[in-house]
Amino acid sequence: MAAFTESSLLEPVQHRGREALERLGFPTRKQEPWRFTNLSRLKTVQDLPVVDAHESPDLPEAPTAGLRLVLGSAENPLEGVDLPEGVRPLSLDQLKYALGSTLDRCGCAKDWPVELNHASSREVLALRISGKVPPLELVIAASGQGLLSTRVLLLLDEKAELELLQVFRADSGAAHSHLCEVVLGQEARLRHGVLSLGDGSGSLLATLAAQQEPRSHYELTSVFKGWSFGRIEPRVVQLDGQAMTTLKGLAVTADEQQLAVHSSMRFDGPEGELDQLQKSLAAGKSHAIFNGSIQVPRAAQRTNAAQLSRNLLLSPKARVDTKPELEIIADDVRCAHGATVSQLQEDELFYLRSRGITETEATALLLRGYCQEVIDQLPVQADRWRPLEQVHQELSR
Repeated sequence: MAAFTESSLLEPVQHRGREALERLGFPTRKQEPWRFTNLSRLKTVQDLPVVDAHESPDLPEAPTAGLRLVLGSAENPLEGVDLPEGVRPLSLDQLKYALGSTLDRCGCAKDWPVELNHASSREVLALRISGKVPPLELVIAASGQGLLSTRVLLLLDEKAELELLQVFRADSGAAHSHLCEVVLGQEARLRHGVLSLGDGSGSLLATLAAQQEPRSHYELTSVFKGWSFGRIEPRVVQLDGQAMTTLKGLAVTADEQQLAVHSSMRFDGPEGELDQLQKSLAAGKSHAIFNGSIQVPRAAQRTNAAQLSRNLLLSPKARVDTKPELEIIADDVRCAHGATVSQLQEDELFYLRSRGITETEATALLLRGYCQEVIDQLPVQADRWRPLEQVHQELSR
């Protein structure tokens, strides 16, 4: 079994990735996907030396139910681990066949952040899931002045069920480049939580690509805070329709941070469903970006899709750019999208203050309620990481 890393597999990928980066050139603001991006910070990430591994980080107590794996440390995450029934590593032949296929299906295999990962990633965790299995927690921690590149591939067989929590951490100006590919077979269910906790100085580039077979359910809940520079790209395709996708996101920026969420959803068959909510909180001189694309071609009749972008400006110098996009060719669909940018409501603050609550306490209560809607959708094991407290600390700095 080639469970984790194979130089014979990844070295050709690295070579093609480096060639692709030279061919693509560095992104410019004339390109629509990069129009609002702080390119100087992106260049800093590209110029960082690639690091092989770090010492194992200090972590909260491991989950009592389920399995924790740590990526990016000096140890193979599968070494000495007894995988539960229904979880097994892919063979090298299976890995060669499956690696990159979801990126192709989602149309992002040649995107610049993906090619950067191709050029620098030296390890991949590839697992196959059968039946209903215990929860899985993947912790990916980076430290020091370097770029940590990681890849994850998950194949969920027909009717498989998994609850997955990915936790990203970084300190001291470290950077992440991450690719996650997920394949959901028919009637498979994945509850996917992404909790990204930076210290305010690190960077994060992450592409999360998922392909769904009919009657599968994919639920992605993401919470990002504390990144000097971040770009997150959820990409989902329903191959033959009749699937359910739920995307819930919360992006929190403070100081002079910039965090961008670029999501893409494509329906390649009829009767697919999407429920998407992306929230952002922008404080200080920070900048939050959301670009959400939904594609409904002619084959995707009777699609039911809803997308909402809600944004709160907490400072007169903060900035939000939001751009929902619908491309509909099918004529029998129900699709809706909307975007709001606002501040905390004065009448709500007044109501709380009239009950004897201070302005600071009232503001904190309203912000907690605003964030709770998304945070409550994270997998249960995320509670040990105190996501609500982490967000509150970020906004209180």
